[in-house]
Amino acid sequence: MVISFVVPAYNEELELPATIAAIRAAGQDRSANGRIRRGEQHEIVVVDYASTDHTAAVARNAGAKVVLINRRQIAAARNAGALASNGEILFFVDADTHINEKHVSGAIAALKQGYAGGGARIAVGGTIPLWSRILIKAFSAIYFGLNFAAGAFLFTTRKNFEQIGGFDETLFIGEELYFSLALRRLGKFKILREPVVTSGRKLRLYSAREILGNSFRVILCGPPAARSRKGLQIWYDGKRETSPPVRRIPD
Repeated sequence: MVISFVVPAYNEELELPATIAAIRAAGQDRSANGRIRRGEQHEIVVVDYASTDHTAAVARNAGAKVVLINRRQIAAARNAGALASNGEILFFVDADTHINEKHVSGAIAALKQGYAGGGARIAVGGTIPLWSRILIKAFSAIYFGLNFAAGAFLFTTRKNFEQIGGFDETLFIGEELYFSLALRRLGKFKILREPVVTSGRKLRLYSAREILGNSFRVILCGPPAARSRKGLQIWYDGKRETSPPVRRIPD
């Protein structure tokens, strides 16, 4: 059985090495502890969607398969990665997100138990402002309580992915919510309690007014706002820190 990790990446030359290393470590841990079946393999597919930096070269140097698309949309990038992959099980991991063996084994166990797919709770790495810690705590309680997966980490089988038609490429934001809903129509949906660690850079780079303003615009305007990149600069401008911050892994 082949397991595919699809990593969409736009201008992620700084974050990618650690993300790919974490994925490889998760696979090696599974091999070492005996929970991976003989002959089971994993591949990492990085989808560079119109980067202007050295994202593709960094991914290749790290041993990942690289897919290039000239389209600035994360839903299209995830779909392209799935299409280019060989796995029976698909993991979608954001380029600034770290996973571990518990996420891989937990997801595979859930799929074997009949779950259609799922995700994991999130923890934010590095130091972030007080207002953002409160925001993340409130968001997590509501969002994961409603059994939706965050875009940083999702999993399903190839069969289920193809059955629902993949990610909705008409959406520039919120595609993970509709992906979760589509999988939930097929069967049970699992949110792993072990959090993935994702970058807090947007919470450091933007103000509360900017982030909440963008978020409430999408909430109030609904799908039409999610289908236009206008006003979503925070999520699509590629702004980044000059060096990756030290991540704090939760106990």
